[in-house]
Formats: sequence, structure tokens, C-alpha cells
Amino acid sequence: MEEYKIKYQQWLEDLSISDQDKQELIKIKNDEEEIKDRFYKDLEFGTAGLRGIVGIGTNRMNRYTVTKATQGLANYIIKKGGQERGVAIAYDSRNMSKEFSEQTALCLNANGIKTYRFDDLRPTPELSFAVRELGCVAGIVITASHNPAEYNGYKVYWEDGAQIVEPIDKEIIQEVNNVTNLSTIKTMQKQEAVENGLYNTIGEQIDKRYIEELKKLVVNWEAINNTQQKIKIVYSPLHGTGNKPVQAILKELGFENIYVVPEQEKPDGNFPTVNYPNPEDPKAFKLALELAKKKDADIILANDPDADRLGVYVKDEKTNEYIQFNGNMTGNLIAEYILSQKKLHNTLPKNGAIIKTIVSSNLTDAIAKEYNVRLFSTLTGFKNIAKIIRNFEENNNEYECLFSYEESYGCIIGTHARDKDGIVAVMTLCEAACYYKQIGMTLWDAMINIYKKYGYYKERQFSITLKGADGAEKIKRMMESMRNCFPKEIAREKVLSIGDYEAQTICNNKTGETKPTNLPKSNVLYYDLSNDSWCCVRPSGTEPKIKFYMGVKGNSLEDSENKLDELENAMREIVNKKI
Repeated sequence: MEEYKIKYQQWLEDLSISDQDKQELIKIKNDEEEIKDRFYKDLEFGTAGLRGIVGIGTNRMNRYTVTKATQGLANYIIKKGGQERGVAIAYDSRNMSKEFSEQTALCLNANGIKTYRFDDLRPTPELSFAVRELGCVAGIVITASHNPAEYNGYKVYWEDGAQIVEPIDKEIIQEVNNVTNLSTIKTMQKQEAVENGLYNTIGEQIDKRYIEELKKLVVNWEAINNTQQKIKIVYSPLHGTGNKPVQAILKELGFENIYVVPEQEKPDGNFPTVNYPNPEDPKAFKLALELAKKKDADIILANDPDADRLGVYVKDEKTNEYIQFNGNMTGNLIAEYILSQKKLHNTLPKNGAIIKTIVSSNLTDAIAKEYNVRLFSTLTGFKNIAKIIRNFEENNNEYECLFSYEESYGCIIGTHARDKDGIVAVMTLCEAACYYKQIGMTLWDAMINIYKKYGYYKERQFSITLKGADGAEKIKRMMESMRNCFPKEIAREKVLSIGDYEAQTICNNKTGETKPTNLPKSNVLYYDLSNDSWCCVRPSGTEPKIKFYMGVKGNSLEDSENKLDELENAMREIVNKKI
């Protein structure tokens, strides 16, 4: 009998599985493919925690896989003596997020570990902030970020407010993997946990402290005070956590003309108005765009469900059309705004730094050079950015991190949190809109000026979804094939070097010489091309996808778009030969 069938039968017989949950398994007894997909593997607790479809089975998000991960984390915390410091817990609007967060808290409590659980849904960046504010040893947020409605997830943060990294991630993963019997997972009644001082509820006080820290990051109060009444903002939380904190910070700053998309204002884990609650997807902005046209808005903003990412549209007053910004455009607009304002007000530190990921825009390099700030590049994932910030602090604040971002619509201004913060991004873009309005410009005008100043850098990505066990094997073969076959040229651009981040080497294609990446191992291939072009491929760490990134520098918007088209076509041609 196949292993997945054995596991299926074991769950049907396991006394730890409730009768109600067994009924869900009995309903699929004649569906071979469904049984296989639910049990062909255990839902892996990886470096990003858990993420999967909600349902019963070893390869699903459910109370058993969630508390198994929690029991492993609890064992690790106890070994480190951190139980008194406690764990902060937040959750988003997804189906089962509230339940999973409470099951998580009670599992930790049963192990003698204090918990500080938010009284209602909160954005991921506020959880990151709360970990440090409360002096916790760890934090957990129940969210699947921008994944479709059937997904949920479980992300673990450590004492610095960042997602876990080496060696802690590997050590926690080992503890989770050591939990092999569901009957060993501890829990307790909530009333008992509260009475024993283990289960603590947090809320408004942390909210106020978080908002206070955001306000400290404003760089031009005069522009806000002079112009806020002229700025019209349309905002959507996409049925998620962003609405209350976004409205709170904008009202604190004095903004008056804020229009929330009414159909998307209330939290709803089914995300009824969108197929995919992702602010990268133009379809998610349909209702927001309709409202913006009615209100003649200057800027349209939308967070994903846990409010760590931000999607942006800005008005072009010359055409009256709304133009979508991708994550690189938003990141570079904010970087230019913050650095130029700090320089203008003589507050730009001599040891200033900005951080980006290797798949983000090369335009950032040019901006950093212009303002004489140090640029650091790291692997995809904000935990890697947070690691660099931690290194700054451990080295007597050698550098002051002013801004960090990654192309996947996530950034942070300053260091109040150690993960992407879509709330502070809303605040800063609205501030920037005020400043540019004051000098007779829109945010689109500002973006065009950046291109004119530095060059027309443009980026794009595409991905291929390959689900299930067969898909995972295909992705593995594709990466192996591309790793073993180095091209000399892509889209008529010479391949100058190839970075193999799994081998941790960068190979010069002309001389054959290699140098170290000086970054951790990761299954990533990066092709540095002539004329400031580049492309990169990696499997997603959270979804059944293989992702392809690329960037060019053109002489105009049209030139850069043409170069991108050519580069994408070339990459797709390479991919088609590998599938």
C-alpha cells in the first residue's frame, strides 16, 4: 500500500483526531487524488513557517499541524529558557485564523509559556513591533499573506521582531520534526490559562505605541500641514487587517479626504470581491478604481490581508488615467523621496544605508550612489533584510538603516518593525503626495523625473504554477537543468556572470573565475547581463511556483518596455525547453 494511503488510514484510526474531523476524511474515501494530495507529505515547517490549504490531512493547515508546529516551538523556547518572556500572537481575517491563533496560545500555555494574544485581527508589521515592544522571546502571526482564500499560514518571529533565520530556523524545524505523535501535543483550558497568568490579551496600548513610532518617521510635516486637504486618497484593505491602522495613522497626520472602498472594508476570509487578495493583481483594484474616478482621487492604495504589502495606483493629470506602480517603482519613489528630503533638511546621516533584495531594481543602486548612502543587497525574503539591520545594531550601529524594500510590494521605513510594513508605506506615500502636490507635481510626475534623472530602469516577473507532487518534481528538474547549462547570451545581451546561490558562487562567464556570494545558501540562479540588464530564477518558498525575474535599463519608457518584452520572451523560450 502506498505511504499516503497508510497515513490516511492512520488518521482515521488516531484517537487524537476528532470525530468531526474524521467525517471530513470519510467524505473523500473514494477520491484517490484528493487523498494523495492531503497525505503524500507532511505540511513542511520551513524557514517561513507553515503555509497550505485549510483542511484535514498531513499536507493541510489544521489544528493538528498548527499545534504540532507550536509544540516543537515550545520545546525550543523551553530549551532556551524563554518561557517567562512569552510569545506575542496576531492573526488576520482569513478563515480559521482566529481559531488557529487561540489553539496556538493554549498549546504554548500548556507548556508553561506566557502568551500575549491580540484581542482582534492585526497587521503583521504590528506583530513584529509588539515582539520587541513587549520584550518577547518570539512572535507568531496566523496569515497566508496574499494567497487565495483556501490558504492559511503560520509565521514565526524571534526576539528581534524578524522572521526566524539560521541557525534558529533549522533548530526550531528540528524540534517540530521531532513531534511525531499527535498525542504528545499539549493544550489546556483557556480559563485555567488566564487564571494562571499564562494567557494575556493585548490591544489598544500596543496600537497607540505603534502609531507613535510611525509618526516619528515623517520627514516633512510642513508639506502635510500645507497640502493634506488637497489630497484625495482611495484605500482598500482587501477584506483584511489594514483598515483600522491605516485610518488611524492618516487621521493622526491630519488627512481628511480618505475614501475606503465600502465593499472591501469589512474583514472577510472568503474575499468575496476578488479572486486573489493580492495588491500586485490589477483585478483587485477594480472597485477602488471605480471609486477613485468618482472622487477624482490623487492616489489609490490597497494592502494585502495582513497589511505587510502595498499596491499603488497614481493619477496622471495629463491623461486623467490611473497608472499602476509595481513594487520596484513604489520602493524607488519612496527611497528618492526620503533621501532627498533628508538631504534638503540636513538630516541625512553620514552612515545612512538602504537595503534591497537581489531581485529588486538596479535603479536603487543609482539612487544610493547619488545620495552617498551605502546599499546592501540580500536574498529574497524580508527576514534577510532584517538580519542585516540586526548586524548593524550588533556592530555598534555602524550603519543607520533608512529604508528597505523588496520588489514583491513590501518595504519598511526605519527600523520600528523588522518585516514589511504596508501601513507605514501608506503613510509615507501620502506624505510624498503632499510634498509633490505642493510643488505642482503628481506622484507620476515624480516617477518620471526619477527616470529622467537616473535612467529608465524597468523590471518584470512571471511565474509558472506547478501543483502537487508532480509539480514539485518538475520545478526541481527545471532548476537542475538551468544550473547545469549556462547560456552565453540572453535576448542579445551577453551573460557577464552567473550567480549560483546554492553553490554560493558567482562565475565570470568570460574568464571562468569564481567569487563567493557572501550570502546564505539558496536555490537561486542570477544572470548578470550586459547594458545593465539581468534576470533571475528561483522556486517560491511559499507557493507551488517557479519564479522568473528580470530588469533592463532603457533610454525611454518605450525603449525599456521593448527590452523587457525581448528579455521575457527569451526567458520563456528557455523555460519551455526545460519543462
